[in-house]
Amino acid sequence: MALEKAYKILAMQEGVSNSQAKSMIDRGLVYVGNKKVMIARGEIDAKTIFRIQKIEKAKPIFENDDLIVIDKPAFVNSDEIERQFKPAVLLHRLDRETSGVLMLVKNEEFRQKAIQEFKKDKVYKEYIAWVEGIISEPVDIDKPILTTKKNNRATSNVSSKGKPARTEVTPDIVSANKTKVICIIHHGRTHQIRTHLRYIDHPIIGDEQYGGRRSKRVMLHAHKVRLLGMEFTAPEPKTFVNFE
Repeated sequence: MALEKAYKILAMQEGVSNSQAKSMIDRGLVYVGNKKVMIARGEIDAKTIFRIQKIEKAKPIFENDDLIVIDKPAFVNSDEIERQFKPAVLLHRLDRETSGVLMLVKNEEFRQKAIQEFKKDKVYKEYIAWVEGIISEPVDIDKPILTTKKNNRATSNVSSKGKPARTEVTPDIVSANKTKVICIIHHGRTHQIRTHLRYIDHPIIGDEQYGGRRSKRVMLHAHKVRLLGMEFTAPEPKTFVNFE
């Protein structure tokens, strides 16, 4: 059996460059059968046939003279959305595998006004997540979070040395040994929901960095945001609705 690096086989199969093939694997879009390919440089059978998960298109939800609001698909970096909707700039970010409401601003005056709302914790942010195990009662997690960066990768932990962070978790649906929860966040630290849910031993499904089992994606969706009297909602992805 001839062996070759996964990204090289994928590049030939899809007719793309080696760097594009690496990027597809790094994003978590490449499968052999139902198994996700994790390491671009891993050596596998040169006759392997890959399956590529398609990325949804970014859909504008709302636009006026001050901002444009996007329903961000999973597997897309916030920076890529910014490039797509130039000259608007990101007001905040979502992790690559998190989908949902992403806001970009069109002028500096509105950006400053919006930043002040974030700083004063006046922005309502509601997420939907599928988590490991059964949560039967609402949980209010008020624990400071410390974020460290290494090799351009952020990792957050609950720590007394961290910054204030509060996440309100309400169970919505219990199915087998998993729960769909609504999370309302205050402050908005890096990986806040992911860190807090791991802290209470209910990591998000698909969130391997924070203890969740492997899945097609991190099951976290930014569902609703209220800012300066406006409300924006990104519908639940099909994968969330049909996850039972």
